[in-house]
Amino acid sequence: MSKMIFVNLPVTDLASSIHFYTAIGGSKNPQFSDETAACMVLSDTIHVMLLTHTKYSSFTSRPIADARSTSATLLALTVDSRDDVNATVNRAVTAGGLADPNPPQDYGFMFSRSVQDPDGNVWEFFWMDPAAMAGS
Repeated sequence: MSKMIFVNLPVTDLASSIHFYTAIGGSKNPQFSDETAACMVLSDTIHVMLLTHTKYSSFTSRPIADARSTSATLLALTVDSRDDVNATVNRAVTAGGLADPNPPQDYGFMFSRSVQDPDGNVWEFFWMDPAAMAGS
């Protein structure tokens, strides 16, 4: 069985977060969603659990960080092409995200841009040239 990852994120506005994660390619799994949480499926193995602050706090006694002013993680997700990097960032911005909180990176064989979700979490979307990767 393939390993799965469930990224758990505290959110201040569940509906806005669902809208954002739908825009970047997620689909809501109603089986694991309710008025306090939404499971957004990005792939068969990648899920993002959007949790209201009350729900998130039920899993930890530590304070919830403000991701707009601190950085605890950078999340990176591959896409199929350079154009998909730009298109994904554009969809994310239209859905309430902030484009390029970190500068775009273009190494020729790899291109990436980042976007900040409505709660300040930074996602990097990147493409790598498979032919260039095979030569390294």
